[in-house]
Amino acid sequence: MSTRTVTSLTAPDGGTVPGFVRRPVVVWLLAALAVPVLLTAVLIPSIADTEDDESAPAAQTSSSTPSPTEARTESSMPPFEVGRTDNSIRVRTVVKDQAVKDAIATDVDQVLGPDREFDNRITVDAATGLADAAVLSSLLHALAIGTGDASVRYDGTTVTLTGEVPEQATKATVARAAAKAVPGAVIADQMQVPAQKPEVSEPCRTFQSRLSEFTRQHTIIFLSGTSIVNNASKPSVARAATLLKSCPTVRAELAGHTDNLGSAASSLPLSEQRAAAVKRELVRLGIASDRMVANGYGESFPAASNGTPAGRIANRRVEIRVL
Repeated sequence: MSTRTVTSLTAPDGGTVPGFVRRPVVVWLLAALAVPVLLTAVLIPSIADTEDDESAPAAQTSSSTPSPTEARTESSMPPFEVGRTDNSIRVRTVVKDQAVKDAIATDVDQVLGPDREFDNRITVDAATGLADAAVLSSLLHALAIGTGDASVRYDGTTVTLTGEVPEQATKATVARAAAKAVPGAVIADQMQVPAQKPEVSEPCRTFQSRLSEFTRQHTIIFLSGTSIVNNASKPSVARAATLLKSCPTVRAELAGHTDNLGSAASSLPLSEQRAAAVKRELVRLGIASDRMVANGYGESFPAASNGTPAGRIANRRVEIRVL
């Protein structure tokens, strides 16, 4: 059983302080050792937090630094223009050195063709110039397709595509090439694809040549002084109707003429009446009225000499022409 010694301290006035217990020396040694341990437990997390706070900006700064392999952004790309006309291919930009300029010229040579010239507007600036000719290569090849005017222009923020391309696929190819050349830039695609013309049928493609052959072999002749088709020419009107039906999209002029036996004042209205008579008959045979225009020319355009009866007969006619 342990014991403790109770002593009294002497007060300043000479009295005693009751209840004071004299602690053994061991107790004071243990307390002295415990203090550093407690201080260490408190201070180490605080130091660690401080170190984390100090290292976080450094880590953040390191992660925000672009690597050398990151893609080219619009801020590092100089302004440029790549364009085509029927006669030329145009390149306007600034390059880093003569080697890049020569490489672009080689790319242009590959797409020029026999009918275009290179409009070379490339300058050299080692500080701000384009370092890789391949950046514009795909644009050159995509834009070279087609005819007429088209261009791709970059002003530092926006890539603007204008002009005509032959089809939607080419338009998409040019837009992709522009986006690849300047990643992150705004693409303003104003390119147009012309409306596709309807496919022309074989009868319509050959209509003009078949009409010329008809004119050589068949005539539509009138009785003298009248708008009546003579009997020999009536089959020619029926053949003309068959010819016109073969190409429903063609429009034709029916041109009436006369000989010179009448006066000029009477010949013109007579020629108009003859053209109108043929039009009525063709409408009766199934040709739409709005496909034909009837005009009269009087005696102004003879097909033969009016000095003979045969010549005057040949001049009393209606001819068919494609409008």
